[in-house]
Amino acid sequence: MNKLIGILGGTFNPIHYGHLRMAQELADVLGFEEVRFIPAANPPHKPTPEVSPAQRAAMVELAISNNPLFKLDTRELERTGTSYTIDTLISLREELGEEIEQQVSLCLILGSDAFVKLNTWHRWQELLNYCHIILVQRPNPAAQPKLPEELTALLHDHYTENSVDLTTKTAGYIHMQKITPLDISSTKIRDELKIGRSQRYLVPYNIIEYISTHKLYGQLAIQFK
Repeated sequence: MNKLIGILGGTFNPIHYGHLRMAQELADVLGFEEVRFIPAANPPHKPTPEVSPAQRAAMVELAISNNPLFKLDTRELERTGTSYTIDTLISLREELGEEIEQQVSLCLILGSDAFVKLNTWHRWQELLNYCHIILVQRPNPAAQPKLPEELTALLHDHYTENSVDLTTKTAGYIHMQKITPLDISSTKIRDELKIGRSQRYLVPYNIIEYISTHKLYGQLAIQFK
């Protein structure tokens, strides 16, 4: 049986309890050996974050510092150009080496809101050659657009209900996993910090301190030490 490594990418602008709780629940339920948090430097589907890649990575490192299952992976920050997931997966596979590669299943964690746009990703048809995809339902699913036909076909061809299947192949499956839905958004956190509202209990306290110290997301953030 292969060991499972969770891959959680994003801008993490900022990282919050929604990210952290999702990663922990998936690790517990699916048996991940570790979860790698991979901040994007230049995300292809979002505006360039106003907070630097180094600062976003520093916040991730602070947020996961007391959890031995969680690892910060900065490979996308060290690469030039757009942060494409396919390049990251290929890089991870190359890093594992031929012998170890056959014993590790990479599990790309995607929210349902991201999956409905997967057919707009760079070389999206190749992703399942390098990983499994773990689909997590986002809060308020009714607001999401209908799944395109080509993604419906992808789901039909690769879906498995049995999470044990993830350990039998290094890549190729799509698995849906229910978790506790936490309706927390980095966008809403940024907006509320800019108008002076505390984000305590939505964001780890050491991240609030970091935001305050570095005066991120607007000057009013410094009120919430």
